[in-house]
Amino acid sequence: MSNIALVVGATGITGSNLAEKLIEKGWITYGLARNPQDNIAGLIPVAADLLNPEDLVTKLADVAPTHVFFTTWMRQDTEAENIRVNSAMIRNLLEVLSEKKSIQHVALVTGLKHYLGPFEAYAKTGTLPETPVREEHPRLDLENFYYAQEDEVYAASERDGFTWSIHRPHSVIGKAVGNLMNMGTTLAVYASICKITGRPFHFPGSAEQWNGLSDVTDAKILAEHMIWAATTDAAHNEAFNIANGDIFRWKWLWEQIAKWFEIEAVGFDGTIHPLELDMENDSNNWKEIAGKYNLRENEINRLASAWHTDLDLGRPMEVMTDMSKSRKLGFTIYQDTRDSFFDLFQRLRSENLIP
Repeated sequence: MSNIALVVGATGITGSNLAEKLIEKGWITYGLARNPQDNIAGLIPVAADLLNPEDLVTKLADVAPTHVFFTTWMRQDTEAENIRVNSAMIRNLLEVLSEKKSIQHVALVTGLKHYLGPFEAYAKTGTLPETPVREEHPRLDLENFYYAQEDEVYAASERDGFTWSIHRPHSVIGKAVGNLMNMGTTLAVYASICKITGRPFHFPGSAEQWNGLSDVTDAKILAEHMIWAATTDAAHNEAFNIANGDIFRWKWLWEQIAKWFEIEAVGFDGTIHPLELDMENDSNNWKEIAGKYNLRENEINRLASAWHTDLDLGRPMEVMTDMSKSRKLGFTIYQDTRDSFFDLFQRLRSENLIP
């Protein structure tokens, strides 16, 4: 039987890179999204609302995937609402697909908020684990929509007999437009504005992030990891951290990014300077820049998500992941983090998204 993938959230950083990789490897690949795009050759679009079971029944009538890759979420005002909405999306989809009896494996992407806590209690004293974070760390005694999503997958697996894998990346670096959590593109937009306006390229985060160790996850590495876990028996029914495999300090990487853009880096000066505040009035600046350089996207909020970059860079601790579990089971792909950022910057420039 051919591998038939349903990528849920195919317009996001994770989903779009995964779809490209699956198609490259010869998988029949469907991409589900509320507003599908047609920018991935070979991807079969499915426009559907995960919160509407009747719509899912109709839109998936002719789709019987062997593998489901769930890479999306919807941010709500409270964690209770995050739990209600994001668990419902998974539950609705897997209930609709249950009737087809085609699913062999479901992969779910969550992230390090599994260890650091949800938005309302993110990286606060009293909830912080020892680092590097490891998969065996227990769940925090906090409401967390990641836990609710996992539980929906576990319950459906018990009902329908498919295998599963959970993937917990650090900050995902890759190209996507309109994404809610997009550090790489956010920093590219910020650096471009600084270069053109003469503003300082000021590190926005905490002393702990500036001086401490960190890692990130290239979207292409995450895609490879999901496909590996879906097709490797030893990786079935397991949760995994996934990061590039190297570590760095932001005091080093900030200089590397500044050099790429040919601007001067300004490091941590004893005070957090939130990027959301620094960029709050840049909407018109970006429209002018986009007009001057004939860029494809003139809405800054379609490219930059300063609020989420502030969450990552403002944490009061160093954060990195342990990759031993994946390595022991045979996943050995590695990515230099500089190349993750530089390759993204070059792609954004070549696709006329930054000047």
